[in-house]
Amino acid sequence: MLFDFNSEIYAWIRGGVLLASIYSLLFFIFNKRKQYLYYSLFLLCFFIYFLKNIVNSTYEFIYDYINYPILLLGLAAYIAFGRDILETKKRIPEWDQLVVLAMRFTFIVAFIFVAIELFLGNNYQEKAFIFLMPIITVFSILTYFVLPKIGGKHVTYFIIGSSSLMTLAITGYLLKVAFDNHYLENFGIQPKFLMYLGVVIEMIMTSLLIVNKFNSFENNKLRMEKELVSQSKEMADLKMTVLQTQMDPHFLYNSLNSINNFVLQYDKEKASDYITKFSRLIREVLKNSTNLTIPLEDDLGILGLYIKLEQMRMIGGFDYIVTVDESINLRNIQVPPLFMQPFIENAIWHGFNNKKDYKRINLSIYDEEDNIRCEIIDNGVGIKESEANAAKRKSNRKPFGLKASEDRIKLLHENQKVYVIIEDISNGKETGTKVTIKFPKKIL
Repeated sequence: MLFDFNSEIYAWIRGGVLLASIYSLLFFIFNKRKQYLYYSLFLLCFFIYFLKNIVNSTYEFIYDYINYPILLLGLAAYIAFGRDILETKKRIPEWDQLVVLAMRFTFIVAFIFVAIELFLGNNYQEKAFIFLMPIITVFSILTYFVLPKIGGKHVTYFIIGSSSLMTLAITGYLLKVAFDNHYLENFGIQPKFLMYLGVVIEMIMTSLLIVNKFNSFENNKLRMEKELVSQSKEMADLKMTVLQTQMDPHFLYNSLNSINNFVLQYDKEKASDYITKFSRLIREVLKNSTNLTIPLEDDLGILGLYIKLEQMRMIGGFDYIVTVDESINLRNIQVPPLFMQPFIENAIWHGFNNKKDYKRINLSIYDEEDNIRCEIIDNGVGIKESEANAAKRKSNRKPFGLKASEDRIKLLHENQKVYVIIEDISNGKETGTKVTIKFPKKIL
């Protein structure tokens, strides 16, 4: 079975080599990676070499010219394949220069062997090949000592595959030259079977190498995706931090102005009370400035401080009514600090502007299964009237923090099912504005 080149085992190996060569060529066509083209050429050269012993006698003379050159071209293609898939240019650049020289030298020598056949004959080709073998062997061994510097299982697979092919091919050739085919023939084995076996081992190792490279690529891809998600989260957190540190400068200025007015009016009690509440509010804001989220209960407490200051500042004041569903555990719901404050400030200084009669703000918080819905309803002048008043005053001041607050709540929930709706609820008899903020529960 191992003596007849037309037997099934040899036919299966040749078929496998050809099929692997075609598959490699297809891989190259689809993904344009040259390593597959080089490997396809390497296998094709060995397939052509293996055909020598089964080709029609009419065409046997062709192998007088291509027998050794085809092996050398295959070797040059294999060196190019190894260089590409192991990334020697990047990983071991000093040795890579020698690898490039070896590849070019082997390619040129292949055509020199054709010239040797043309001018000197086949015997000189064989002598030249025997002279060349130690050079190839020594360079290969030295390369095997250098390659582990790259690291990775794929290097191990390459070394096992290529060294097996080289060792078995050289052993078979030397046995043929030394014993003129008789040594292995006594055991019913063709000397070239060792090369067939070497190619099989090499293809198995290369398959494992490619699978390992693919797995490494996928793992690196997953790792990079995780890093990207992590970096995106860090960017979102940073953006959230920047947004939440924005406090309306007009509020700070007006608060200090109010304190000054109380002092000028000799209303020391109001001034003292205002300063106490103002300092407490600033302390709470600064304390939470580094927190992306705080419990809704704490946020309502800070918001209450802000409301009391605004009630003291506004002539005639206004009522502030808070209603919370009993099913909501305010300690467990996480929200960005003061995320409702800009909407309430807008209601106070735009909705209540020029309003002489009773003023009221209702804050209602509802439990809707997986969501929290906050409603801020004021009985101010409404959106249209507020815009008209602003136009009359030619005020360039825009409501501060509305967009920032909306962005913060959306960032916290990654824009998933977050709704912020501002609507004018004026109906002819009554006026006002309604702000609805709906977001998923973020449980502590």
